[in-house]
Amino acid sequence: MRPDQTAADGYADRMADTPPGSPLPSSHAPTAPSVGEAPRMPLRRLGWRRFLVLAGVVLFIAACAVFMVFTLGQSLGVRALLIGVVAAILPVPVLVACFLWLDRYEPEPLKYLIFCFAWGAFVSTAASLTVNDFAANRFADWGLPSALTGVLVAPFIEELTKALGPILLLVFRRREWSGITDGLVYCGLSAVGFAMVENILYLGGYGYATGADRYGPATGTQQVIAIFIVRILLFGFAHPLFTSMTGVGLGIAARTADRRVRVLAPIGGLLLAMMLHGTWNLLPTLTQATGEAVIMLYGFLGLMVPVFFGMVGLAVWLRAWEGRLTERTLPDYVRAGWLSPPEVAALSSLGRRHAARSWARRVAGDAGVRAMRGYQFAATRLALLRDGTLRGLDRKPADQERTAREERELLDAISAYRSFFVGRDPQAPAGVWDGSRYHLRFPDGTQRPVDAPDEPVVPIPVVLAPAPPPVGYAPSGWPVPRPAAPWPPSHP
Repeated sequence: MRPDQTAADGYADRMADTPPGSPLPSSHAPTAPSVGEAPRMPLRRLGWRRFLVLAGVVLFIAACAVFMVFTLGQSLGVRALLIGVVAAILPVPVLVACFLWLDRYEPEPLKYLIFCFAWGAFVSTAASLTVNDFAANRFADWGLPSALTGVLVAPFIEELTKALGPILLLVFRRREWSGITDGLVYCGLSAVGFAMVENILYLGGYGYATGADRYGPATGTQQVIAIFIVRILLFGFAHPLFTSMTGVGLGIAARTADRRVRVLAPIGGLLLAMMLHGTWNLLPTLTQATGEAVIMLYGFLGLMVPVFFGMVGLAVWLRAWEGRLTERTLPDYVRAGWLSPPEVAALSSLGRRHAARSWARRVAGDAGVRAMRGYQFAATRLALLRDGTLRGLDRKPADQERTAREERELLDAISAYRSFFVGRDPQAPAGVWDGSRYHLRFPDGTQRPVDAPDEPVVPIPVVLAPAPPPVGYAPSGWPVPRPAAPWPPSHP
């Protein structure tokens, strides 16, 4: 497409609206690897300090896991514990898959996903169980009903401890946060882990153990089924929904340079999660105290259902945010000659990314698919990195140097991935993109410049890397960029 014309989907407008930033590295022509090679992103070295921290975190989570297994086993008995574990694990793959579905554009490292899940399952439950038991005993000593624990204590300690793991990731691994989507994924997985272990207590203890002790194993099994239907099938979304409020706050904090927002957004999200959790626990307490089942019904339909569907709508909208971000940010690299317009267009949606992988499989086989996946991941990371630079997220010189180094590494990786499949399509002419137009070589041997089509061709056409342009290169005809948009960005 031409830079001075508007495509049907607004792609050219967004290219023109890309805000200015630091100068881009010069492009270079990479050497095409052999078909059997698979380019890889550079890996971080595991120094002894990082190893000690990692070992300490693993041991701490393992200690909490042992504590929970011992405590639940002692309280429920072996049979009830095993039944509770089996029943509580059943919904976990579905819930985890839902959160991973949100994270398709730039999947987070598996180790951080496991960390959040394990933190919620063992660390948060261990701390919450200890505090809740202590509070229940104090209420009993004061002659107050133990139900107050679920309203006045549990929402605060549970939401705080569930969020603490993702908060630690934000503090020490902020560069792994791309926005609200990551906040929903990290906090959601922590909540799923917490709910799994809590369900063991309900299904194994209040379900099987209580029924079996009074009326026999058959009654215990019936109670397990009844609790499973009510607590998991009907209300299984509760804990992830509560903690997602904190995830929104953490995600906003991760993509802003305003220090006040970095502090207030997580606090606001955490307080909202606590209030929503407390209100949810208050509904059955009021229902039991008054005998009015309509309280629970109205609270569920009037509060929880609208909040749930509102959060689902937000998550679906945010899911495509990283794709739209590539359309807004990567045109900087198009003008510098690193990428061509169709390559950016092919990153803008999951459907187009799938089409690009199918094209790569056709021209380069399975190795081409792997290279295309790596290219798409690296390009998304590059867009997020560039967006962070434009937002001023890196204030310290060391962070700025690290960003520049990572940008260069990503561009080198992108060049390696591109050379793996670009130029191998026998159905397309060989060509070069110079930042403003194509230079194509036709079958008769002639070579001449060709303007980009009005709308980008998807999937990726055959476009080879150009000769290195000067730093800060921008072809004539491009409108003057406007300032960066505030968070969250608005889209036409």
